[in-house]
Amino acid sequence: MPKTGVIRMGFGIVLGAAAGIGLIFYFYKQKRKKPSQENSSRYPIVHCQQNAMYVHEHAETLQPYHQVPWMRPEPVEGGDSVPYTSLLTHEEQAEVLNRLDFVLRSLIELRHEVQELRNSLQSLAGGIIEEVRSHLEESQKVIRRRRFIYPRERSDSTGSSSIYFTASSGAGNTDDGESEGGYTTANAESDYDRESDKESDEGEDEISCETVRTGRRDSLDLVNEDEAALSLDTASEEELAQLLHQADSLHRGTDQEKREGFQLLLNNKPVYGDKQDFLWHLARAYSDLYEITEDTEERQLYACDGKEEAKMALQLGDQSAECHQWYAILCGQCSEHESIQKRIQAGHDFKKHIDEAISLKPDDHMSYYLLGRWCYQVAHLGWLERKTASALYGEPPLATVQDALQNFLKAEELNSGFSKMGRIYIAKCYKELGDNSKAAHWLTLASELPVITKEDAEGSREMEEMQAISLD
Repeated sequence: MPKTGVIRMGFGIVLGAAAGIGLIFYFYKQKRKKPSQENSSRYPIVHCQQNAMYVHEHAETLQPYHQVPWMRPEPVEGGDSVPYTSLLTHEEQAEVLNRLDFVLRSLIELRHEVQELRNSLQSLAGGIIEEVRSHLEESQKVIRRRRFIYPRERSDSTGSSSIYFTASSGAGNTDDGESEGGYTTANAESDYDRESDKESDEGEDEISCETVRTGRRDSLDLVNEDEAALSLDTASEEELAQLLHQADSLHRGTDQEKREGFQLLLNNKPVYGDKQDFLWHLARAYSDLYEITEDTEERQLYACDGKEEAKMALQLGDQSAECHQWYAILCGQCSEHESIQKRIQAGHDFKKHIDEAISLKPDDHMSYYLLGRWCYQVAHLGWLERKTASALYGEPPLATVQDALQNFLKAEELNSGFSKMGRIYIAKCYKELGDNSKAAHWLTLASELPVITKEDAEGSREMEEMQAISLD
């Protein structure tokens, strides 16, 4: 055999041996992998659901307008370790979406419950504050009234009862009796019965007399208590009348006196805050501070606080012309720096309460003056304001300069010369109606009155301008 053939035969034997060894190693490796794959395939569903939810969240976040297929890895049969992907079923996708919707609804309901809890806590705190405030006000009333308690003697009901029961027990001891020797006879018993009956009758008479005396003392005590309560109420009403009289005097004074009047009423609010006359006086004091204050924010605050006081006064009764009048005034002051819509609404409330005040007190010159001011302003409303009023109330308020003049003249008739500004308005109305001679006459009458309020000072400047124009 040649040498090359021997070499080829040896090389073939080596290759065959290597192939056999490799084949044996491959089968051995496959047998080792089968148990591990069986253990790892026990929980495929849990991993599939978690991976599906994770892929679904990121698919909706990054690509909300595309349908991204949801995949899950699963091992193949035959022991191959290479995974393949498959789509989630519609049922599984619906289940995931339902769970997410449930979580979202739960969060929304939780937020609503937290909001309701917060509102209830706020209302509870407000109720506690109001209760404490009312308790403090009642305590101050009691302290204030203690100064008027009159010393008097007062019988104790327990004492009278003890007297009655003492007499009763004393009378009851006369029922039983024995003879001196311990024996009783029919005659002795009858005699004793007569004596015991007599003694019991005397005891009952004493009891009845004592009861009558006790009843008289108690009735006198009740009468004294009623008289004391009546005297307390009378003293309280007298104090309130003196307080309001002092407030009226300060209201007619200087700016400093008006501030003092406001502080006086404010200090006594815990005591008389439930009295209607006191509340409208306090509302008027707020209006005074609105007139004499320069800062816009403070003016607005005074007007709104005064409006609330007047509103509280009306809640105690709607038959007070002064309550309606000052509520109307404060409505106008409170809306002075508001929008057109709020001014129109305030004007509607103003007219309503002024009409009510006139119906309750038709001889009050101030109500007619205020109604004249309202008519004059309505007569000079602009196009935008009329459209706004039409949108709010269906039709704009109707009033003319002639209506305003009639109300101003009525106020002057009821109280001549009560206001410099009132006569200036009469002159302005006559001038706009074309009667210049009467306008000049009323300007002359207005110049005779002193300047008292800031409104009078502004009216004096208007009067000078009107006089200068008439001279030209």
